[in-house]
Amino acid sequence: MPPAKNIAEVIAQLEEIVAWCVQHQSRQGYFAALYHRTTVAVQQGINKGLFADGPRMDKLDTIFANLYVQAWHCYNHGKPCSQSWQTAFDACKQNNLAVIQHMLLGVNTHINLDLAIAAAQMAPGSAIEGMHGDFVKINEVIASLVGTMYDRLCRIWLPLRMLGRITQNSHEAVVNFSIVKAREASWANALLLAYAGDNAARDQCIDVIDHTVTKVAGGIIWPGRYTSFLLKTVQWMEPKQPGDIIQLLQAN
Repeated sequence: MPPAKNIAEVIAQLEEIVAWCVQHQSRQGYFAALYHRTTVAVQQGINKGLFADGPRMDKLDTIFANLYVQAWHCYNHGKPCSQSWQTAFDACKQNNLAVIQHMLLGVNTHINLDLAIAAAQMAPGSAIEGMHGDFVKINEVIASLVGTMYDRLCRIWLPLRMLGRITQNSHEAVVNFSIVKAREASWANALLLAYAGDNAARDQCIDVIDHTVTKVAGGIIWPGRYTSFLLKTVQWMEPKQPGDIIQLLQAN
């Protein structure tokens, strides 16, 4: 699949990925469904003037999304991808993780690694400074959609709602992952890559970031004995067919 040229093409590609995941009963579709809704929300935000520079945001979001789509195709065709995406996709083969864990594994890699790479590529050097406002806004869109998806799951699966109460309704705390902290780390990573200089230094920085993001993924997969037990209770109550869950996440 060739790289998308704009958000409209990104959305079409994500729809193909979601459909493939439903057909093949793949848990990779949990994040794909979330990301599809996120990209549609970004497109709507551009049309409504949410961002300071709409055309720039269209280009940034396209570069951003292409990194995920490329990683997804590489993984599913036996080609190498980043360590953190490898970890997230490998986890989709497991049947002992809750839906929220799979979604946050994707969010972790996409925010902490891909968004930083896309922003630095879009605005190298000091140009990155002028993107901070829109960078924050696109993260806010992602965070709001994670919350929306989580609330949707809570309405359907009572154990997940109870788990939210136990953790003061902070779904990030459920798996030792904070979207707020991820947003801050992503901007720091974007600055690091933007000012990295030559390609060799930039690639070395990406490797370091990728390694760190993979360690964070480990905390999402295994958040501790007590929390893992609570999440296991949730996972037992979820529909057994990934395709059914994906379609639920896609429903309006």
